[in-house]
Amino acid sequence: MPLQESDILKALGGVQDPDQQQDLVSLGLVRSVEVRGDQVAVMLDCSAAKQELLRQPIEKAIADLAASRGLPGPTCRITSPATAGPAETRDVLPGVKHVIAVGAGKGGVGKSMVSTLLATGLARSGARCGLLDGDIYGPSMGTMLGLDTIDTETRGNTLIPFDVHGIKAMTIAKLVDPDKPMIWRGPMAHKAFTQLLLQTDWGDLDYLIVDLPPGTGDVPLSLAQALPLCGAVIVCTPQRVAQDDARRAVHMFGELGVPVLGLVENMSWFVGDDGHEYDLFGRGGAESMAKNMNLPFLGPLPLHIAMRTNADKGTPLDNFNINSDITAAIEQLVDQLTGQVAVRTAAHTTGPTISVSG
Repeated sequence: MPLQESDILKALGGVQDPDQQQDLVSLGLVRSVEVRGDQVAVMLDCSAAKQELLRQPIEKAIADLAASRGLPGPTCRITSPATAGPAETRDVLPGVKHVIAVGAGKGGVGKSMVSTLLATGLARSGARCGLLDGDIYGPSMGTMLGLDTIDTETRGNTLIPFDVHGIKAMTIAKLVDPDKPMIWRGPMAHKAFTQLLLQTDWGDLDYLIVDLPPGTGDVPLSLAQALPLCGAVIVCTPQRVAQDDARRAVHMFGELGVPVLGLVENMSWFVGDDGHEYDLFGRGGAESMAKNMNLPFLGPLPLHIAMRTNADKGTPLDNFNINSDITAAIEQLVDQLTGQVAVRTAAHTTGPTISVSG
């Protein structure tokens, strides 16, 4: 009798994750199993590094299973969402062309502001754009998008995104008590984010911008792995201490096999009431870092009192009316980002997989 998917899952239940000392199935790391003749495809929710670490024990478990049935060892193909090709990820978000994560190595650098500016800027350019507040522990889009007085709508188990400021948006801030702290372990946060992502009716979008939590711990890793990412944007302020953390974010996405589309230098300068520009954090630091790491630099953004006011009021489109310099800076970010996406799309080939014969 040929191997069945249920047989493979049972065999994988005997493979231990070396870091957490639990089996892959119990941990929810096995996203899917597919058997086609003498070929077995296993998709894992893990980084490329861990995928490689687990390759041999997975192959052995499947080969041992086949041998116990008197069958020849099948050809195994092991992938993760980050390394899967378009055919393997298109069903996750079938109507979304490009999913772009916005991350940072540390908090307080304006990652959510940049996410909002990119989403609304893309919409102003004529693109169909969505914005997902993936910062499970500290969601801010409820305030920044002015959602306080708008009720959440559902259709059965499906969330209807908020149609505001020319974009479709969803945030967990509208689904929980605003005064209750998010005291969640990594697996709980991962589950909440995945439900928020997959149970929202995004419809057809050209871009979905995902505002990830800060840092490089388990949560942003898990969130990035759940998405068919086109690439990531890293937000950094100019000073060296922020650059150090941004480098870690770059390396995190590298481990996941997610291309970095570029760096944004936020709070690059401050415009005072006297009209003068002040380099509070040392303008140009993130641009130099991007050059040294051979990464695209999408552009700088200033620190301006009106931008803070607009964030507090939930009026992001007003950022395009502060002055011509700020409008030009935002539009440069959008143009540079769409250019990098176009380059990646043109050069895209089926993602790498690990193929071996048992």
